[in-house]
This record gives sequence, structure tokens and C-alpha cells, in this order.
Amino acid sequence: MNVEIERTAPRVAIIGTRGYPSYYGGFETAVRYLVPHLVEQGWQVDVYGRDSTTATHFDGKVVSRRTFGLDSKALSTPSFGFTSCVDAAWRRPDVALVMNVANGFWLPFLRARGIPTVVNVDGIEWERAKWGKVARAVFRSGAKAVARWGDELVFDADAIGDYWRSTFDRDGTFIPYGGPMPGEHQVAPLDLASGKYVLYVARFVPENSILEFMDAVEQLPSGIPVVVVGSSGYGGEIEERVAQVASSRPSVTWLGHVKDDVLLEGLWAHAGVYFHGHSVGGTNPALVQAMWAGAPTLARDTVYNREVLGAGGCFVDPSPNAIASIILELLGDDSRRAAMVASARTRAHERYSWASVVSAYEQLLRKLRDA
Repeated sequence: MNVEIERTAPRVAIIGTRGYPSYYGGFETAVRYLVPHLVEQGWQVDVYGRDSTTATHFDGKVVSRRTFGLDSKALSTPSFGFTSCVDAAWRRPDVALVMNVANGFWLPFLRARGIPTVVNVDGIEWERAKWGKVARAVFRSGAKAVARWGDELVFDADAIGDYWRSTFDRDGTFIPYGGPMPGEHQVAPLDLASGKYVLYVARFVPENSILEFMDAVEQLPSGIPVVVVGSSGYGGEIEERVAQVASSRPSVTWLGHVKDDVLLEGLWAHAGVYFHGHSVGGTNPALVQAMWAGAPTLARDTVYNREVLGAGGCFVDPSPNAIASIILELLGDDSRRAAMVASARTRAHERYSWASVVSAYEQLLRKLRDA
């Protein structure tokens, strides 16, 4: 395989994800779609990650680079980001795409080497319940560093852009997450009855309303199937609670973390109700995927979820009683669910396509490279 670097081609370093290809979260999903597009547009791409090996892709036009860090809940992102930024500064690409404000501290290394940066600020990490006081202070300080040292900022939701303009006096470019064109899913997976089960897909952190959802599940009639997709990645009390409910109710299936995109899409496509409990952040990739797949979505009532779903969603406060009540209402109203799906799919086509997302990233990177 030819791994020679074509110095005449524009070169970008992508920093702040778990690597390429990875199926872990929103950043990784975006990179899986972005990298092939960049290659098609003539870019050389270095993707920094945490994998145990390095690899080349697309005939050497993409290099997966592993650096070292502390693989822990609080220190993974900043520690791997530090070593990635140092390595990128040494290699000196034309431009860097940096994910997560926790890497804002290391932007001066890149600037000192004349490497312009595009920074995806993600959500408002310092408001997430999973972080302690020290971690929240780190994220907040990292955001201030991004505001000072980042050349171009990317906001994945209009509401995130409003926050950054009012709090940090920084503007940027709106680029959301996208969703794939759904495939054909004639039969519901896992021998489930189409339109008759409740679905939850999220990482197990408090701000994703997983505990409220599990309390609601226990209020549902025992015969209603419930499928839970996700994990904390570190065990703990939330996973113990999910396991307890799954073991005590035969109708509850806990799949853990699922990497199979076809399985996930099928689960969304045939769900009777998909509960989206995210409370912090901008455009959530799982929500966009659910819209494309055709899942009738009951979402926690936040400015972010309302921005994404528009008229295509049903919204609820994070009360187990309210969640259980509306789930039952939706399961019993086929016409309402069909109208929600049609509206959400139209909105996904208009606003959340991967083709427009990756094109917007490429244009922003090229603008900085050519400046």
C-alpha cells in the first residue's frame, strides 16, 4: 500500500476523537462521513485517536495516528488532545479540525506553528451532570481558550451559537450533524412487532434522563416491549439500575452499546415510540438518525430538541409519570405517530443531510487553508 504523503495536496489533522473509523459517539460519526468526502476533494487526512494500532486508509490518503494519554473518564480528552496537538504541531498540516473545547488549552501549540484551526465546540460541557466541579471548571476554561485561540468555530445548533455570542463574544459557522438515507427495513429486528415497542438510545449519563426513563418503564404495562441501547462505558449505578429493571421485567431488553448501524436504524424504523432524553448539547446525532429512520420521537423538552425536531416531535418534562403517560398515548394513536414521522423526515431532508454537513466542513477548512 502506498503511504507516501503527497505534499502538493492540502492536508488536515483531525484531533479530539477516538480515531478512524470509530463508532463511539457524535464526533466519531461525523468523522466517519467527513473523511471519505475530504479524500474525494483531494485532501490528505491525519486522524488522531486512541486505538491500539495505527492504520492507513484510501491508498495512504488517510493516516490513523495514535498518541498517548490517560484513558479515564475525566482526563481522556485533554490528555490525548495534548499529545495529539503536540504531534500535529511537529508534522505541521495545512489546517487542523479540533473537536471539543477541552482541547482549547493546546491551540497555542498549533498557532505557534502557523496551523489555523477549526474548532467544533460541541455542547455546553460544563453544564453536564456527569462532571464534578473540577472537570466543569476545566471545560469552562477550555471554552475560554477556544474563544481566544480558535480561528473558526463550528456550532452544531443555532442555540449553541447564541450562547457563544452572548457569553464569549465569538461568532462561528452553523454546521449540524447529518443522518444517512434510510435503507429498507421490512421486518423489525430482534423478532419485535413493528410499531409496538418503546426504544431508548443514549449513553448512560444523568443528563440523558436514563433514570427517569427506567422509572417510567416500571409504570408501563408489563406486556409492552422496551429496548434499551447504551451503556456508561465505566459501569456504575446507572448501569446497575438498568440491569435491575431488565432482569425483573422480561419485556425489557438491554443491548448495551451497539456498533451495528443497520441494527440501530432498524430499531428506530420500527419503534412505536423513541424516547430521546438528552437535556444538554446542541444537535444530537442519535436524534437526527432517528428522524431519518422514521422513529416517532418523544423528546425531553429542551431548546435544543425543539430546534432539531420542530413540529416533528412530541415533548415532555423529565417526570417518570409524564413520560409513561405520553408513551401510552402515542402507542395508542397511529395517525398522530404517522404525522410526526412525516414531519420529522421532511425536516431531516431539509436541514440534516450528511452531504451538506461534510461539504460545509470542507469549504470551511479550505477557506482557512487558502487564507
